[in-house]
Amino acid sequence: MTQAFVVGLARQAVDLTLLLSLPMLGLGLIVGLIISIFQAVTQVQEMTLTFVPKIVVVLLALLFTFPWMMNKMIDFTRHLILIIPNLAH
Repeated sequence: MTQAFVVGLARQAVDLTLLLSLPMLGLGLIVGLIISIFQAVTQVQEMTLTFVPKIVVVLLALLFTFPWMMNKMIDFTRHLILIIPNLAH
């Protein structure tokens, strides 16, 4: 097991983490921006107005992307398990 292999494996893990969090974070960002613009235009400064819609959108994004996320995580885990015999060399 070389240093380049370990760095490559860590990079794959970080890339997968970013890819899996992108739908929820992206939609949360978009909804937060829309709500902030709405608050600036109407001058309504209610704190629950910012959190509740973002939480709902993030949970809905998680609900709809969960099968895709699980497939990605299973593929990565399967890849890790398959390369275990090669690490003993």
